[in-house]
Amino acid sequence: MRLHRHRQRAEESSHGIDLAPMLDFVLNLLIFFIITAVFVKEFGLMVNRPSGVTAAAGEAGSIPIGIHANGDIYVSGRVVDLRAVRANVERLHAVNPKNGVLILADSTAKTGVVVDVVDQVHLGGIYDITFSTPD
Repeated sequence: MRLHRHRQRAEESSHGIDLAPMLDFVLNLLIFFIITAVFVKEFGLMVNRPSGVTAAAGEAGSIPIGIHANGDIYVSGRVVDLRAVRANVERLHAVNPKNGVLILADSTAKTGVVVDVVDQVHLGGIYDITFSTPD
């Protein structure tokens, strides 16, 4: 009989699950991921976009560059290739060095084309660039 009682107590004590090792493991994982996390500060450019009416009225002395949704680039009303933007901007800037550039980009124009045009304008020596969308 004594043996029978001893068996019941052994079975009763083995019914619990020990969670301490699992909690230690999870805590170690948490510390590992916190230490190895990479905190990246994203850089951005704030652009104030005036409306088309305000830009057209306020920027009368600017060199207008239009970018349509299909990727066509217009400098002073003429269709030009991306590679010709720099030469046209340099030519127009030589006439009046105080002029800046007004980029009228369609809202559905590809961002890559706009960035390429801005790069060409910078290579042309102009850093006074205003962005707008046509009405």
